[in-house]
Amino acid sequence: MQTYGAEWVVIGLMLIAAFSMGMLLLSLNLIIGPKKPSPTKDAPYESGLPDISPVKARFTPRFYLVAMLFVIFDIEAIFIFPWAVIFERLGRYGFVEMVSFITILFVGYIYAWKKGALEWV
Repeated sequence: MQTYGAEWVVIGLMLIAAFSMGMLLLSLNLIIGPKKPSPTKDAPYESGLPDISPVKARFTPRFYLVAMLFVIFDIEAIFIFPWAVIFERLGRYGFVEMVSFITILFVGYIYAWKKGALEWV
């Protein structure tokens, strides 16, 4: 009869050791680390020149929306290629499942198109 408790004990000990090591290193940094703040150290530094213009504007939410749509439709390709490789083994069930998957993605594509999410202003 084999018991599986020993593996969990080892995993628990490893988690405790990792947590303890992290806390020890953070504590040592607070105790031993240098503490000499100055305005020069706090100033932003880039390319050896002081900042003369304001920080660049943030990206618009439309940029993130287009990026998310790209990732979603890229994942579609990741699912279609393996399906095409084993198409014959899946039979009619695999075909129906993939058609429903592509239909859902196509409806989402049409929705995003109608909402203007694909227009780059």
